[in-house]
Amino acid sequence: MQNFSDIQNLVREDLKAVDDLLINRLESEVALINQVSSYIINAGGKRIRPLLVVLMSRALGYQGINHHVMAVVIELIHTATLIHDDIVDESEVRRGTETPNQVWGNAASVLVGDFIYSRAFEIMVEPNSMEIMKVLSKATNAIAEGEVLQLLNIGNKELKEADYLKVIEKKTACLFQAATQIAAIISDSDSSIENQMKSFGLNLGNAFQIVDDVLDYQSNEELLGKRIGDDLSEGKMTLPLIHSLSNSSKATNKKLRDIISNNNVEEIDTVLEIFQETGSIDYTINRAKEISEKAKQCLVNLNESAYKNALSLLCDISVERIS
Repeated sequence: MQNFSDIQNLVREDLKAVDDLLINRLESEVALINQVSSYIINAGGKRIRPLLVVLMSRALGYQGINHHVMAVVIELIHTATLIHDDIVDESEVRRGTETPNQVWGNAASVLVGDFIYSRAFEIMVEPNSMEIMKVLSKATNAIAEGEVLQLLNIGNKELKEADYLKVIEKKTACLFQAATQIAAIISDSDSSIENQMKSFGLNLGNAFQIVDDVLDYQSNEELLGKRIGDDLSEGKMTLPLIHSLSNSSKATNKKLRDIISNNNVEEIDTVLEIFQETGSIDYTINRAKEISEKAKQCLVNLNESAYKNALSLLCDISVERIS
């Protein structure tokens, strides 16, 4: 295997079953819910999180069908958070298409997001596992905390790297962690393996989000699926900004602080020049690589298989998006 398509092909039948189940479980008697849900699902995305459930379950030797059910639950929770994020951020574009709040307005989007959340909880009881329900309820609570922390930190020029990592762990990585931990639970893995898989998901999720935060400054709109510099315009304090503020000269620091205070996305070229001067993009990329390597180390006790190789490759691919 060499690329993401190879990973998808390895579990093609599983992913098809997840997609079919996802469409089926989003059906509602309310027409607007069907319209918005179909719009979101058809907008695409790589569906990394449900893929993780499937790959990890297979790597642990699982033979049942509950991995399909749990992959759908994970994707529904993620989808609901995206809808709510776009409303909070007043985003206009995601994955290259208009956000639901732009098409149907905030009220309808909030309510459909709530429906998708509640449908996820309706489905998650099917494996009849209190342990799974505890993992998912804890994860959804952490996501909400992460979003509030991010909101509180808007424009906070004193934010430290440790604080940033706490935010992304809650906001993003905890759902990756839930995906891989649940795979271990349904596979009846022992506590040692479950903890290792839990750590794998957490580290991969952290690395994934750090790379996303670099892409906001380094990618292009077509590839990223949203406007470049959105984080800057929204006042989000991501690692490149945090590192630059801690490693710039007094004059440069003041300039950067003024840009952040004004959410001045038109000064993005100046920000990129400052990043170059402080080495902040390189630093951030290296941090993502370090954390990705930590994720790969969590796989060492798994039996050798194509699925284990795919999980390791996924760590590499997640970081290589910035190459």
